[in-house]
Amino acid sequence: MRPALAVPPIYAPIPPAVHPNHAEIDARTAAWADAFNIGTPEWRSRLVTQDIGVFAARILPEGQEEVVSLLSDFVIWLFGVDDGYCEEGNLGDKPGELAAALNRLLRIAQNPEAPMLTDDPLAEGLRDLTLRVSRCGTALQAGRWVDTLREYFFAVVWEAEHRATGRVPGLNDYALMRLYDGATSVVQPFLEMGYGFELQSHERDSKAVRAASEMCSFITTWDNDIYSHHKESRGTNYYLNVIRVLEHEYVLSPDQALIRAIAQRDRVMCLFLSLRAKLDDEGSPQMRQYLSNLASFIRATQDWSVSSLRYTTPDDPAALSSHFSDQPTDYSSDPLDIPSISWWWDLVPASRTAPLQQPRAPRRPRRAPQ
Repeated sequence: MRPALAVPPIYAPIPPAVHPNHAEIDARTAAWADAFNIGTPEWRSRLVTQDIGVFAARILPEGQEEVVSLLSDFVIWLFGVDDGYCEEGNLGDKPGELAAALNRLLRIAQNPEAPMLTDDPLAEGLRDLTLRVSRCGTALQAGRWVDTLREYFFAVVWEAEHRATGRVPGLNDYALMRLYDGATSVVQPFLEMGYGFELQSHERDSKAVRAASEMCSFITTWDNDIYSHHKESRGTNYYLNVIRVLEHEYVLSPDQALIRAIAQRDRVMCLFLSLRAKLDDEGSPQMRQYLSNLASFIRATQDWSVSSLRYTTPDDPAALSSHFSDQPTDYSSDPLDIPSISWWWDLVPASRTAPLQQPRAPRRPRRAPQ
């Protein structure tokens, strides 16, 4: 068994926040998982102690409570898919069978009235989630949510292929697929829904906003890999974690790989703050709110990861610092040597890539017409 890596305080320039009704949201999500019979009773009893509702409440700290509860239920559903099908389930190393199962679920998200999988708890839970997404979001947001679900399903099939063959992916491929297999892009439509606005299409589809969204995914998934390394490295099929990937890519020790992973996420964090400042100057109030919500998502992942029993694993304690740093370990303005994401640095002038001391306060947009 690998020795526990001591994770130091990680750079966190974004202020923490949480929805005031986080305890009620967490309790409702536990009841929702029970009502739809998501996972086994033992699995549910374990997961409902992991503050899923608090995580959603940190992502949308000032969001509409109905949407925060919807996001919380969706997150526990995602863990049902991830733990039950992908990582710990019997389809986690069978990419063909996993693809078929996930495509059936995708059909439910596209058409919840489809007469299929009527005795499948995950499908029934997804039916409920789909109807609520349609009620809380615009037609465009509901459609984007289904599209991001497809991206996530496609990426976890890629993961299954690596488990089946026992291969560690290369860093470039891993960075690209981690934008999707970490289930971060499927959360991003809720960043609009939760505050009752819709980004204008010319802003959402712009290269710069897409880059900001991808940077959020990169930072949150690198953080997830760092904080979950202890838990994952004690399981079987340990191939898909940035620490493992960097060890393999550069012939590093686990401690050296951890230092490099932290440096990579710090460099992207500095770039995200600079790009956010640039877009704040240029964009609409809706864009500024969206960028603020991306920042909340990043900080939510950090706060939840250092406190949730999912990662602190008290039965076999992980060596995670409960504090954060106010300084990055790497604030270079040079692109990371990862071709699939290095284009992000082209979007921010070099004069603006110095780390910012404080993120800007968000401006609340008006609710978009439904």
